[in-house]
Amino acid sequence: MKTRLKVTGMSCENCVQSVTKTLRGVDGVHDVAVDLATGMTDVDFEETKTDVEALCAAVEDIGFDAAAAQ
Repeated sequence: MKTRLKVTGMSCENCVQSVTKTLRGVDGVHDVAVDLATGMTDVDFEETKTDVEALCAAVEDIGFDAAAAQ
């Protein structure tokens, strides 16, 4: 499944790397693409192993705000 998150609070490439590494560490995540300029983060994951709420929680645990993009 693919989803798009809106991540706020990122200000540099290190932030992008932190979000990417964190999301890739969530069980079931296959691919992550983060756009620093827009904050849009595309995540490809297995629905049977995780969900959007868990992805957002992982990002929030490292100090950023995250929500499913509308």
